[in-house]
Amino acid sequence: MQEESKIVTVIGAGSWGTALAIVLADNASNVRLWSHNEDQVKEINQFHTNKKYLPDIRLPELIVGYASLSDALMGVEHVILAVPTKAIREVLGNIRAIQKAPITITHVSKGIEPDTLLRISEIIAEEMPKELLKNVVVLSGPSHAEEVSLRHPTTVTVSSESMEAAEQIQDLFINQNFRVYTNSDVIGVEIGGALKNIIALAAGITDGLGYGDNAKAALMTRGLAEIARLGTKMGANPLTFSGLTGIGDLIVTCTSVHSRNWKAGNLLGKGKTLDEVLDNMGMVVEGVRTTKAAYQLAQKYDVQMPITFALYNVLFNGKNPKDAVDVLMARGRTHEMEDLVNVLEEKSFEE
Repeated sequence: MQEESKIVTVIGAGSWGTALAIVLADNASNVRLWSHNEDQVKEINQFHTNKKYLPDIRLPELIVGYASLSDALMGVEHVILAVPTKAIREVLGNIRAIQKAPITITHVSKGIEPDTLLRISEIIAEEMPKELLKNVVVLSGPSHAEEVSLRHPTTVTVSSESMEAAEQIQDLFINQNFRVYTNSDVIGVEIGGALKNIIALAAGITDGLGYGDNAKAALMTRGLAEIARLGTKMGANPLTFSGLTGIGDLIVTCTSVHSRNWKAGNLLGKGKTLDEVLDNMGMVVEGVRTTKAAYQLAQKYDVQMPITFALYNVLFNGKNPKDAVDVLMARGRTHEMEDLVNVLEEKSFEE
């Protein structure tokens, strides 16, 4: 277990950042939970709640809210970055302007930046000077914030180019309710965590259309093939997609009522427009931006991703969701095992 009374800063007091703050506090860390919303910070400190994101949950007293980023970062070695992908560059710029000593940044967001096509760890490396960045770690896996905050059994993966850094974060978080594995495949962990949101949006659409479990099972299975196909082309280990940040995260995000991406897709399947859906959600739906990025990546790496392409047309070209599903079902004949063979041929396991 980690050293007693370690101070950890969590940047972002949404549902996931708050849930992870609870895990850290349960492990005796003093947690500085930063938010740009001063009213939210006051609520955290006065009432030990964060009702907008985690209603009915009482926060441990080791969690202290901060509205000042400089105060939240003072003297810390570990920073947990828990903000939406679209906000990461801005937040990192603010950290860069304040930070004086090197820190390890663990990001827990699941997305890819459109146009640049950078993974989040790559954005962090680009935005933070080397002298201020000890290591970058990613924490990912099948983990709804609502269940983590209730101390329900949860298992995740941490990954870094530095296994020592990954093990430090493993020690910070692991406890009897929150099991943490390590994995050296940063690309695979990030790609699996990001792209499963695309398939969850599509799964929500099939449920919204009333197509049932058969359609969703097929979608999830073929979706995993798309994720592995692209991820392997990008340098990931195919085995990662059979683990927690691949099939594990895919299952939980495509099948749970807690999933924002599934909820958004469900509303699309029921006839809502994308603008109506996003207004209704009130929280970031990472899969929307990730669909655009994955569409661009598929073209860059010349990878077939029919589900992603169909969803892209629904989200950005106004295609009717039912028509998009019908197009997928009408695709030409192929052999299922060809995908597996092609993926395995991309990566040697001799290393």
